[in-house]
Amino acid sequence: MEKKKTAWDKDPTWDEIGKAIGMKMEKKYGTEGCGPWKTKMKHHVHKHGCGGAFYGIGFIGAVVYYISTASGFWMGVLGVLKALVWPAFLVYSAMKYLGM
Repeated sequence: MEKKKTAWDKDPTWDEIGKAIGMKMEKKYGTEGCGPWKTKMKHHVHKHGCGGAFYGIGFIGAVVYYISTASGFWMGVLGVLKALVWPAFLVYSAMKYLGM
């Protein structure tokens, strides 16, 4: 006797897995909002995009500067590491200039 084929005989695709999880969540929490975490997440979302862009542009500029002034390979590597922490150099120089 041949075994009857079922839906479990084949591996599900990622789309099918996503649909199954989504349906289970909709069944448990409903389709309105995001479930019980909706009110909690509202207070934890921050909008700090500008600082990241400022740091990123500064990082690129610092890498270009440090690599262009490097006298050798290892000085270039040190320049990349310095470029990662350039805000610390900026704050230190500003405080030194202001006499703090």
